[in-house]
Amino acid sequence: MNIADIATTEYIEVDVGTRMGKVRSMFENGNPKGLIVIDDGSYAGVISEREVLQSHVEDDAKVAALIKPSRNDPSPKVDRHEDVREVARMLVEGNTKVAPVFEHDELWGVITEDDLLTAVIENLDAITVADIYTDDPIRLAEDDGIGKAINHLREHGISRLPVVNENGYLTGVVTTHDIADFVIRENDRMTTGDRAGDNNRMLDVPVYDIMNSPVVTTTAGATARAAVETMLEHDYAGLVVTPEDDERVIEGVVTKTDVLRALTFTEEEHMDVQITNISLMDTISRESITQSIEEVADKYADMQVQHAHVRFHEHKEKLRGTPLIQCQIRLRTNKSQVAGSGEGYGAENAFRVALDKLERNVLELKGVRSDEEYRGQLLRKLNEL
Repeated sequence: MNIADIATTEYIEVDVGTRMGKVRSMFENGNPKGLIVIDDGSYAGVISEREVLQSHVEDDAKVAALIKPSRNDPSPKVDRHEDVREVARMLVEGNTKVAPVFEHDELWGVITEDDLLTAVIENLDAITVADIYTDDPIRLAEDDGIGKAINHLREHGISRLPVVNENGYLTGVVTTHDIADFVIRENDRMTTGDRAGDNNRMLDVPVYDIMNSPVVTTTAGATARAAVETMLEHDYAGLVVTPEDDERVIEGVVTKTDVLRALTFTEEEHMDVQITNISLMDTISRESITQSIEEVADKYADMQVQHAHVRFHEHKEKLRGTPLIQCQIRLRTNKSQVAGSGEGYGAENAFRVALDKLERNVLELKGVRSDEEYRGQLLRKLNEL
């Protein structure tokens, strides 16, 4: 199956000169997955609700302020006849829910994650939520402020956060859409003179006031198809995973992106490694990242890595023009999930710090032992950390 059978010519476009206030209203009223930005009749990029939420651009500013120049294209460009597996990879690595589709270098339409998942849904019975979900997710307390929620969403590149009560039980979920909807409504209510002070007060509003409750959940034993059908039915980007006998206990979170990532799994000789925000890579290549992770995985006799995900996130801080980058590496193995994260100036430095942390965390996994020839080397490295 290729994208020609799935993509649509129906999409919403905005000019780079459009006010951001109008764009925020478009997300509120139409709830699109993303907007295609046009500059003098030509494609300029895609903006998502998450980008609008996380930006500090004022309502009177133009859309152009949100379209950043990049070494790569601002959003993955999909050929109309590309294959489904590759498009799933492009959406995951581009960290986007919608991508432009081109035919002969001309913008033809768009492809969304929902379109893709709907097209392949009959094939999703083969995997379960347990195969793809993220365990031990970041969570919020009911009285945490919206500002804290925004910081977590931005820092970790996620779209939803479970909310727990004082006993640690699940009571709600806060998403980027919930926050954007609240901010837009409050901005519409305020006058220009009120806005500066009230913006700060908005960040202190407890997430309890805007969270979704009760929470729609799934279980680790459910099929990916069942989970996706629930997400599509409720127009959710993800679900909280709970035990079958207690929906108050949080085991993890599964998202549409997790399912897309599973579509790209291969049986090739080399490990399947996916990279989110690939445009931030400077002096390091995909091949180097894959090789480094394989070298770590090969050091352990009892652990087989099924999939690796590397995510880069750029901070505002810079050193001689090089941005501070956060790198997160997550391995899905036959033992469990294991992760490592770190920061450095430039993607390569951040990756090396995260890789060292990952290796340290691998050693702490129960039932995993290093091969004898590496044991002394690894212990020396740990002593140096």
